Amino acid sequence: MHTTHSLITLAGYRLHRIEFDPATFTHADLLWLPHHTTLAHAAPKRQAEHLAGRLAAAHALQEHGISAVPAIGGSGEPLWPAGIAGSITHTSGCALAVVINRARQPVGIDCETILPAEEAEEIHAGIVSPEEASRLRDNALPFTVALTLTFSAKESLFKALFPWVNAMMGFDSARVIALDAEHLTLALTRPLAGFQEGAAFTLHWKRMGDNVITLL
Repeated sequence: MHTTHSLITLAGYRLHRIEFDPATFTHADLLWLPHHTTLAHAAPKRQAEHLAGRLAAAHALQEHGISAVPAIGGSGEPLWPAGIAGSITHTSGCALAVVINRARQPVGIDCETILPAEEAEEIHAGIVSPEEASRLRDNALPFTVALTLTFSAKESLFKALFPWVNAMMGFDSARVIALDAEHLTLALTRPLAGFQEGAAFTLHWKRMGDNVITLL
């Protein structure tokens, strides 16, 4: 599979980016993964995206002097080496990974393509409450961008908290309480694995073309 590696800086953290062409993916490429048999029956699109994400993660780990590829946990989460926390995301043709050397630090990253206006209107009720939607419509950002950012931020938050919660979380588990040109703050709507209801998490974000990236 044809790939290109580059670095993005967000909030002082180095994000490793893999741009890839799914059309160039072959089954033989998957053999690079130590856990390739786990993905043997997945669709080629899923295999290509997973491979790109693990390539990004391998680059991020190498920056910390670790030669490893995160395996897959029981819920599909990446399993990081001891003493490390990290997160992986992928969207069409692009994968990102971030790693820090603090094992118990919540870390989550997500990248999403900005929703078209019609789709944003159709699906927003599944992502945000009426109160959140009103807040986003009053924001200086276009509603499509604000909604995509909120979707992405919730995904980043849920990835970051998964090691503690160890369960899937719905979009109603957190609500957006602030959004500006660089940050988005979410508050939990219920207690989650030691985190109290109302606990707030501020994420960093940036736009890159038609995509937005959020990082906790």
